[in-house]
Amino acid sequence: MFSLSHKTAVVTGAGSGIGQAIALLFARQGAHVEVLDLTVEAAQVTVDQIIEAGGSARAVACDVSDHVGVKKVFEEISIRRPRLDILVNNAGIAHIGSVLTTTEGDMDRLYQVNIKGVYNCAQAAVERMLPQGGGVILNMCSIAAQMGLADRFAYSMTKGAVLMMTYSMAKDFIKQGIRCNCINPARVHTPFVDGYLAKTYPGQEAEMFQKLSEAQPIGRMASPDEIAALALYLCSDEAGFITGSAYPIDGGAVNLR
Repeated sequence: MFSLSHKTAVVTGAGSGIGQAIALLFARQGAHVEVLDLTVEAAQVTVDQIIEAGGSARAVACDVSDHVGVKKVFEEISIRRPRLDILVNNAGIAHIGSVLTTTEGDMDRLYQVNIKGVYNCAQAAVERMLPQGGGVILNMCSIAAQMGLADRFAYSMTKGAVLMMTYSMAKDFIKQGIRCNCINPARVHTPFVDGYLAKTYPGQEAEMFQKLSEAQPIGRMASPDEIAALALYLCSDEAGFITGSAYPIDGGAVNLR
């Protein structure tokens, strides 16, 4: 079950964290993975692990906010690979702040990466999936699209947009064989969390890590591998009846608070 043999997957933001976990798992399940990240050096870190494990992957530098650049990247991928079976829109940036502390620059940057980046990659992918008779798009959303979170004004705005873009694409292309879903994680233990704690709470990292973990009903953060497992299911043929859905993976954060 959950084989991705003979499939080509594009995973954005796959140089670390959740994107890296997804790329590694997809490769283990037989997919060739185009590993996209802002720099080729970051992407190559993931590719090296895939190759060492016997998988197939290629590192590609891609700024998802650059419309022309994304088009070029997907055109180059289509030359190397005859099909594009899966797109995982994982690239994104975080932001902490209320409407009062969020600057215009913050808003513009969050839009460019988290919203326009999804649009850029999805458009390029759909253009390639339609002639081949279908494909799968999976967007990385957040529980911030479903509930009010303190000091996440701009970030929540972007994830609400991702949720609606997911529903819209699923509706528009259901008859053409393109499935589109999203995953809504709560807090995940990634390098971003460690960097945030080191910068914001120097000397108190362990204490604050425990506090953030216990803020979720299940009492801990998710691991990137747990998010990747759900991504694998939703992108596999076993999930062929699932489209237009948002899957929480949140340790009870939305419904059990």
